[in-house]
Amino acid sequence: MNTRGAITRLGKARSTGTALLGERATWGIVIAAGALVTAALVNRQLAKRAERRNRPIGRFLDVNGVRLHYVERGKGDGPLVLLHGQGSMIQDFEASGLIDMAAEKYRVIAFDRPGYGYTERPRGTIWTPQAQADLLHRALKRLGVSHATVLGHSWGASVAIALALKYPQDVGALVLASGYYYPTMRADVLAQSQPAVPVIGDIMRHTISPLASRLLWPLAMRKIFGPAPVPKKFERFPKEMAVRPSQLRASAAESFLMIPDAIAYRKSYADLRMPVVIIAGGQDRLVDTDRQSSRLHREIKQSAFHRVRGAGHMVHQTATRDVMAAIDQAAA
Repeated sequence: MNTRGAITRLGKARSTGTALLGERATWGIVIAAGALVTAALVNRQLAKRAERRNRPIGRFLDVNGVRLHYVERGKGDGPLVLLHGQGSMIQDFEASGLIDMAAEKYRVIAFDRPGYGYTERPRGTIWTPQAQADLLHRALKRLGVSHATVLGHSWGASVAIALALKYPQDVGALVLASGYYYPTMRADVLAQSQPAVPVIGDIMRHTISPLASRLLWPLAMRKIFGPAPVPKKFERFPKEMAVRPSQLRASAAESFLMIPDAIAYRKSYADLRMPVVIIAGGQDRLVDTDRQSSRLHREIKQSAFHRVRGAGHMVHQTATRDVMAAIDQAAA
């Protein structure tokens, strides 16, 4: 009788323990879900506030159903097209002073690429460099631009190359700054691509990723600018726009495409026939200058290569006059 009672009590205790664990797990899920919902609401309000504080600085074109934001400045005879890098927007070139500097000689047109700034990024398209080149080519036709000098920084360099390969009659010269041209092992790319993963990535970019990006912003800037310090003029860049969920999705998607695109284009660079000027920071901490820019120079016979000492990935910010000289060299 005592044995049966003990067994009964043990069974009840186990049932109670299981129930408590289940209840705690349920409450844990509820609390986690509540935290994610709260984070999503906070990020939504922060994104709206960022857009209120940073109104569009240019004009809009509707190109094949995509609302494209661009800035046009200067009245020079030669058109100059500026394509920003991953995670950035027109204000990067604005803050650097490059737009104002170039506008003294050229008709400067700087685009927000799909998903950045105020340009849309429809989900129905995989926005490879070629897809973006097609969009920009149509936009340039609408603007009456041909035989342009095209500068692409970082991921924008891949778009510039795609534009030059597919529409060589409309690209008079290329300036490629801090680009990634050949596939390499990049563990960081996998981590940066996660917000682009369907469902899980959508949850991340609306909840955790924007808040984490805000916290890690100073560290990230030190890395992409290093070894040069972050210049004071970069304070004009609206970082609160760069950490919006929509822009984080574009940046993550381009991280995911980075290596496949390098694989696809690595044998096509020698087909470029226009003048090409390559410029890169000598101590770039994101992209190996020797394995990327220097190698590209060896493969393109009519290219010139400028390695800027003491500069990192953001060479247009820390060595703006060197980049301007590269533009003049290419355009000439």
